[in-house]
Amino acid sequence: MASVDSPRGEPRSQEQRKREALERLASDNDVWVATADATGEPCLVPLAFWWDGESVWLATRDTNPTGRNLVASGRVRLSFGPTRDVVLVHGTARMLTREELPAAVGDSFAAKDGWDPREDHPSYVFFQVAPQVLQAWGTVPELAGRTLMRDGKWLV
Repeated sequence: MASVDSPRGEPRSQEQRKREALERLASDNDVWVATADATGEPCLVPLAFWWDGESVWLATRDTNPTGRNLVASGRVRLSFGPTRDVVLVHGTARMLTREELPAAVGDSFAAKDGWDPREDHPSYVFFQVAPQVLQAWGTVPELAGRTLMRDGKWLV
């Protein structure tokens, strides 16, 4: 991953941030997943993920708070990378059981993460997260122009 700022300390272009955000989605192993229940109680957990070029795929138990929250609201925020080079995704999630999951998705998830939830506890389900907003920034000078996707469409 490139440095957060240019050699002269200037903010990266939106094009560069998009390119690096896509690299992070393709190469990172884990993501911070933030959800909330109906009362607003937050839940933040790290999960393994797989990026298929359009969606982020997560696997978790439908019995834990994250799974229950995703089923109930379908709303999620994902945070990739360190705090000084963050990619923040606001997305909508839909649940798929292991029987509904396309085999190619399960195989790709397992190959990337070295773990196959389909072979783990029966309460594991998959969530397909469609990004609605994607932001990428490193330092304060990059806050302007940090939104690279809105309403599921790239702005750059």
